[in-house]
Amino acid sequence: MTGPSTSPPDAAALPGSQPLDWRADGAIVLISCYELGHQPIGVALPMGFLGRAGFAARALDIAVSEFDDNRVNSARFVGISVPMHTALRLGVRVMQRIREINPDCHICFYGLYAALNSDFLLEQGADSCLGGEYDAPLVSLVEALESGHSADPLPGVIRRDQPATPYLERLEFAVPSREDLPPLTEYAQLLHEGDCHTAGYTEASRGCLHLCTHCPIPPVYGGRFFVVPTEVVVEDIARQVEAGATHITFGDPDFLNGPRHSIEVVREMHQRFPTLTFDFTAKIEHLLSRGDDLPEFGRLGCLFIISAVESLSPTVLKILDKQHTADDVTAAIKRCRQAGVTLRPTWVAFTPWTTLDDYLQVLEFIETNDLVDHVDPVQFSIRLLIPPGSWLAEHPATLPYRGRLDETALSWTWAHPDPRMDRLQRKVAKLVEQDATEEVDPATTFARIRELAHGRSPDEAQSALAPDRRRAPRLSESWFC
Repeated sequence: MTGPSTSPPDAAALPGSQPLDWRADGAIVLISCYELGHQPIGVALPMGFLGRAGFAARALDIAVSEFDDNRVNSARFVGISVPMHTALRLGVRVMQRIREINPDCHICFYGLYAALNSDFLLEQGADSCLGGEYDAPLVSLVEALESGHSADPLPGVIRRDQPATPYLERLEFAVPSREDLPPLTEYAQLLHEGDCHTAGYTEASRGCLHLCTHCPIPPVYGGRFFVVPTEVVVEDIARQVEAGATHITFGDPDFLNGPRHSIEVVREMHQRFPTLTFDFTAKIEHLLSRGDDLPEFGRLGCLFIISAVESLSPTVLKILDKQHTADDVTAAIKRCRQAGVTLRPTWVAFTPWTTLDDYLQVLEFIETNDLVDHVDPVQFSIRLLIPPGSWLAEHPATLPYRGRLDETALSWTWAHPDPRMDRLQRKVAKLVEQDATEEVDPATTFARIRELAHGRSPDEAQSALAPDRRRAPRLSESWFC
């Protein structure tokens, strides 16, 4: 595998294999592998930065398009966006393919999982990695490669011979550039009141104030977050509305980290686009502490809020440092309903510390609080992921159960002390996948999961909910990490 070049390749020596101009169309390609079913801001935002600097970058999203050899076979620089674990695993395969068809280009991984897995990625053939607020360092790296000074130390650029920490400085944000990405209709859509609506995606902030131990953000950001200027966010939304969006997902790790900023963004958005609806993600503790803001969010078009509840077990919640209790979750559900907003909790259903009683408690909680339609069935099969760099990897509570580092899966293995839980997880995962393939009503899937958890056959389980009921608003693609 080739390392970073100290000067641009000699185009005359490689006729037809490299564009003559770093600023020519196709010299730079940014690739997204997976962003939760959304049009990838992990490509659109750095495309905006590169465009402002005068580079004509191209985009490729393999989550919705076939890998295009022609798009990368003459590129000098390929950036692979890896904001999450699934994208990382796919990105490694993409790198291997690029090396086969274009071995001389500079391959850079960027995003949360690039920082956490930089040692592995560099060993596998990447030339550089970027983490944190990577957009400006990415432009600086391309400019250094263009000028022939790529060997010089660059802030935020991680290389084999020049280790660096993630870049955590405030940026002068550019408006995301989405023109070269597939249309919004190729991505997850809003399902609401029996209709399908075109959904867009943006971020009003990056990083997070909180330090949940299972989250990939704290090891990179260390409790810091950065807001994207209101005018940049609203202009990005405006361009997506022009492209057909009638709903916007705010993908911030926690939209209420900066509550005044969030309200300002939503007010400005609503003033320009009064019929536009939206959703966002926020911690349970923020839904309680900022509960007085929820009615305004509802009036301004918020349909639902996603919150990473993860567990109701005091033991698990303490280890994950979630800073909420089961009673807090109940209170947050009430506050959201009073505001006319749906709460969609997400779960880490299986951890080394989750007992069978804990799992049954979650299922009972879902039924008692009328949340069956608020939780995608896949949530009940989620098994704790411990990637390299995760704070949980060395947590005292994890070590008794942690196995080997699986470099193929890019995660630490672990086994539950109660073998019944690992068996249940496998059965639930198989059931969920089968029912999704057969388009079974999610409420029926929930009833089957409940039977499995109680040690009974799921075959005859039926939901008490009517098949033609009005379901809670949701996106058409289930949540994955």
